[in-house]
Amino acid sequence: MGGNDFSVRGRSNTVEVKKTPIEITNENYVEQAKGVIQRLIDKYDKENILTTSKIRKLLSMISDMYTKAKRLKGATLNSDLVSKVQYLKMHTIYEAGREQIKSKTKDEEKKRSVRNFIEEAQLIEQIDNIGSDREKFILFCHYMEALVAYRKYLVEGDE
Repeated sequence: MGGNDFSVRGRSNTVEVKKTPIEITNENYVEQAKGVIQRLIDKYDKENILTTSKIRKLLSMISDMYTKAKRLKGATLNSDLVSKVQYLKMHTIYEAGREQIKSKTKDEEKKRSVRNFIEEAQLIEQIDNIGSDREKFILFCHYMEALVAYRKYLVEGDE
């Protein structure tokens, strides 16, 4: 169902964190989104995960793209939408980098709420998986909507 597997690498004390890829389908994207938000709550507490408005900022970028993709007749996105998907990837990486902190303590790690969310939800990998596939893009949009919904539902007192 996605998440992290921990393994020790070599003789050194370095611990390698291997993420289990999140594979979203029409049948599981809601449960995958719920799992992402629940893992973030478990790891960082409700007060230290990103706000719904920050997720909505990312979601708002795809709403117009979603409408255009739904209207397409073929199985592939046109070049304009493929370009916008790449822009979405760049913007997502930028948002993660804005909060980048060289974390030494758990408190510093909590401050990276957008980056933690992007990494836990594997958004960059999900965007890369779209390519020019219309159905994969639409599924990604639904996954993002489910993430917003579970963030709002599982964390009370949000704006």
